[in-house]
Amino acid sequence: MNTSPKLDIKCFITSHKPEGEKGSSLTKAATETGMHGVIRRSMESQGHVALAASGGRMGGRRSSSFRSSSGRSRSRSHSSRSSRPSYSSSGSYSTLVGSPAPINTAEAEQNGFHVFMGYSILVCLAVFAIKGLVDAHDAAKTSVLKLQVGSLGTGRSLQRQLNRIAELADTSTSGGLDYVLQETILALLRHSDYCISGHSSVDVKESVSEGEKIFDQLSVEERGKFDEETLVNVNNIKKKSATSHSSNGLPNEYIVVTILVVAHGVLELPPIKSGEELKKALQKLASIPSSNIMGAEVLWTPQKEDDSLTREELLADYPLLHSI
Repeated sequence: MNTSPKLDIKCFITSHKPEGEKGSSLTKAATETGMHGVIRRSMESQGHVALAASGGRMGGRRSSSFRSSSGRSRSRSHSSRSSRPSYSSSGSYSTLVGSPAPINTAEAEQNGFHVFMGYSILVCLAVFAIKGLVDAHDAAKTSVLKLQVGSLGTGRSLQRQLNRIAELADTSTSGGLDYVLQETILALLRHSDYCISGHSSVDVKESVSEGEKIFDQLSVEERGKFDEETLVNVNNIKKKSATSHSSNGLPNEYIVVTILVVAHGVLELPPIKSGEELKKALQKLASIPSSNIMGAEVLWTPQKEDDSLTREELLADYPLLHSI
């Protein structure tokens, strides 16, 4: 008769006198984190559960991402008058021989006005030309944006919505990439009450190739935090893990969502130090013109509903997240 192996967990808790309310909360958090770590390691060592951090990934690149950015800048044409009114130098006044010609005051004032207007127009044209050069230079640059959000695991509907977006999107089309980005932003805004931390960064590069290189590096870095990509839809190449994870009995404390975008131009994101700043950052991402976006990816963990991400794992894998 086969019997299930017994799970023996020994806990050693040393009592310390907390220094005030803050010390008490920190002690409680540390104790809970330590307990979860002991339980997970004990269960793993006895073969009760495969402790894999499942991850989801969706998005891709636009097929026209390598197009010249010069075609994106608006051309400005300036027309100038080809001729100006000419004034005859032949005298229209009859004068006596040996007497000075009379000065036409009205004509002199008119000529002075035209000279002033000419200089003013030249100054305006120079200002517009300089601004055009600056705009063209900025348009030739590429921005790589990263927005990371930590959410409470009790917001399971966020996890389900991300899974559904990945299953429905046609990420081989521009419309599909827009759908992934916009729907993910909406899902986070609708679950803003569950969001507890965030981080943003922008890296501006001089060329498209440099920007896409950073984009790929960030994507690989985030993917490396997963033990397994259990749901993938990138450039409409789909993969879904058939592995069944039995519940490990631990609460799913957190969910982390990462949005990566590479786009033409010089873009900005506010630092995430409050819930309002997180909403502004999400709205900034949503307002990027579709034609400027060269690629976008959304990564989240855990992807499986029976998987969990503990506080200990959150602090180790996502140290840049700032509490809001």
